[in-house]
Amino acid sequence: MATPPAVPRPRDGGASGGRTRDPYFDNAKYLTIVLVACGHAWEPLTYGSRAVTAVYLMVYAFHMPAFALISGYFSRSFDMTPGRVKRLLTGVVVPYVVFEVAYTLFYRWAQDDPGYPISLLDPWYVMWFLAALFIWRITTPMWLALRHPVPVALAVAALASVSPEAGGDLGLQRVLAFLPFFVVGLTLRPDHFTRLRTRRARLIALPVAGFALCTAYLVAPRLDAEWFYHRKSVAALDGVPPWTGLFTTPVLFALALVLTACFLAWVPGRGTWFTALGSGTLYGYLLHGFIIKSSRFWDWYDHPWLHTPLGELAVTAAAVLMITVLCTEPVRRVLRSLVEPRMDWAFRRTGSSGRTGAESGGGSAVSGDGA
Repeated sequence: MATPPAVPRPRDGGASGGRTRDPYFDNAKYLTIVLVACGHAWEPLTYGSRAVTAVYLMVYAFHMPAFALISGYFSRSFDMTPGRVKRLLTGVVVPYVVFEVAYTLFYRWAQDDPGYPISLLDPWYVMWFLAALFIWRITTPMWLALRHPVPVALAVAALASVSPEAGGDLGLQRVLAFLPFFVVGLTLRPDHFTRLRTRRARLIALPVAGFALCTAYLVAPRLDAEWFYHRKSVAALDGVPPWTGLFTTPVLFALALVLTACFLAWVPGRGTWFTALGSGTLYGYLLHGFIIKSSRFWDWYDHPWLHTPLGELAVTAAAVLMITVLCTEPVRRVLRSLVEPRMDWAFRRTGSSGRTGAESGGGSAVSGDGA
């Protein structure tokens, strides 16, 4: 019988001088941000390729749920102590404000629209996830206090899916739609990941993922990707009865969990060439949107060759290279004051009981040392 892999442990980000970072989770974060970048890069190619559309749909079925789940797993210790609140503000709220303004100014310049409003309540493009992470994180004590938090969170998501008013400020529709995955992460223990990191789990994951991909190829011409975006409620989708969301929400939830498990089963547990990049995924997430939006604003996809099989592979390689570079240490060094500001001047000094999320193992799928 094969020896099971070591139990994955929350890493402390090196702040406390205790446990070191677990390469498994850094690998998972890097590979997930790669899927995010590829998904955004593939979107213009889906209009002319059924194969790309199938891969795109499959990736979108689980990559943001995986982000939310990992974020929840590393939020289990969040308890509103001063140190963790400080880290939440400096690691999530401040970058949200900075980059929300930056994206708005970028849009004004690129589209020659100086009147485009700056609104911190209406997240632009990728910024919705930071707004969601803030809301999920501050509600963590409530979810941990419930006896059955996952069914409750799933019921909230289902009710939101049938409400035409659930969109609005702070991307609330997406916040509620992906909430169950964050709550699942809160309930997970290290041994759950240990069970995934076995040879048997990997072998089971292959046919499951293959079946999902074949199914995506079959339904690609007819399935609207909006089902996976969760940008609006089911009630707002054309030709779909509002009550449908009560049934599609748990189905899509189960699908995402299965595909996330398949993905996590194949994440390497050892140190790799990209392990260190896992601590820079917040930078890649925040910055890659400027490049993706530039490709839309200036019609980079108008070249016919990009819509050939070789062109599609080239776009994929470019997306992987782009996000990899954006997660590297030189980029982090230059932009750390914007993405991970210390801001000690803004907070009262706290004792050891007020350790930050980074120091106690708290983190998120996009943050380097906790959020």
